[in-house]
Amino acid sequence: MSTLQHSAESRSQAFVRTYLLRRPAVVASLLCLGSFAAFWTAQRLTGVSMIDLMVYRAEGWTVRTGGDLYAMRATYAQLPNTYPPFAALLFMPLTLLDVAPMRTLATAGNLVLLVAFVHLFLKLLGRPARASRPAATLLIASLAVWCEPVWTTLRYGQVNLLLATLVLWDLSRRNDHRWAGVGIGVAAGIKLTPALFVIFLLLCGLIQWRRRSLSDERSTAASWWNPPVRRAAFATGTFLGTVLLGAIVLPYDSRRFWFDALFQSERVGHTDITDNQSLRGVLARLLHTGDPGWPWAAVACVVVVLGLGAAVAAASAGERRLPFAPAWAAVACAVTALLVSPVSWSHHWVWCIPLVVLLGTETLRRHRALLWRTLTGTAALVFCSYALWLVPHGVTGPVRPELDQNAGEMMLSAAYPAAGLGFLALTAVLAVRALRKPAPYEPGR
Repeated sequence: MSTLQHSAESRSQAFVRTYLLRRPAVVASLLCLGSFAAFWTAQRLTGVSMIDLMVYRAEGWTVRTGGDLYAMRATYAQLPNTYPPFAALLFMPLTLLDVAPMRTLATAGNLVLLVAFVHLFLKLLGRPARASRPAATLLIASLAVWCEPVWTTLRYGQVNLLLATLVLWDLSRRNDHRWAGVGIGVAAGIKLTPALFVIFLLLCGLIQWRRRSLSDERSTAASWWNPPVRRAAFATGTFLGTVLLGAIVLPYDSRRFWFDALFQSERVGHTDITDNQSLRGVLARLLHTGDPGWPWAAVACVVVVLGLGAAVAAASAGERRLPFAPAWAAVACAVTALLVSPVSWSHHWVWCIPLVVLLGTETLRRHRALLWRTLTGTAALVFCSYALWLVPHGVTGPVRPELDQNAGEMMLSAAYPAAGLGFLALTAVLAVRALRKPAPYEPGR
């Protein structure tokens, strides 16, 4: 009997050595499936409501029945529609499903999108090598699913991972790809915030054209049509196409949204609540007011200029002077959009995954990386600790507790914006240093 047991143990050890250890993608797949299964179980045990998914379904049903899209209220919370009419058209298929299978498909779809999101960012990053990228993608996804923005995205049934994946799909395409730009346009058609990437691409194209014009006297007027400008043009055209489609199918609702509902910020929710991890939310809590007014407008203007400046500088530096330049630029632009948006709920910060992965990759690249390990660990802690929910929050009476926070509570409830501002500062420093380096030699110039 002992001989048989020894033989079985030897065979199992040989299997591990010869199969699993030589196929890291298989091991990563098993870990990822196990993590996703545990996550799914935990969400079901906590009784997640997927309340935003129910609002999306109600929007689709309102379109099907010819109701007023911006007068509807859904769920027990009486939530309104805050997205453009094009989004409601996309949500119509949800009305064909019962609630239980709809929630199951939404959860499974978001988990698939998480894997795609990580894969596309690693592709943009250019690390690791293509052969080992699937294993890295699955391993990172198995960990990222537990961070607070992803947990809350799936808890509410939100579309954040879809929008981020559409943006990264565009940015990770080769320069001559015929559809590059369409993803950003569709994402902006669903929710306006990704439109900041169009401005980013236009600025990158302008810098590229100007640099080429100064360095090459033979450049023609047509040289302005470079890859960033082309992507921005395709994104703009696609976005306008979503607006036109909404206007054709839902003319009344389109007028309501673009000329009225778009400017009613109170439709989205209270600015000062802890969930709002934008600069406007931070200032509202800091000033103990539901509307920070001009101080927010001033701060937002400064941050959007500095944030876009850092993103464009990183992109302009290029890979030869700034390793992972496209990744630094993309994450900086996304963080800028999250900071200056009037409302950025905590689940909108799914871009924390590329942020932490980028810092971790930079740590691995450097030999003396104590500072980078600290930065990476701090960023991971901020987005995985759920610390922002430790402060008093929610409506407990006639006064919201967020309007009466002390200094410590304000710091915890400003964790995401603080991390975002720190990342933009780091990107700016690295980009400026890179641009001060001599331009790399380019054969044939």
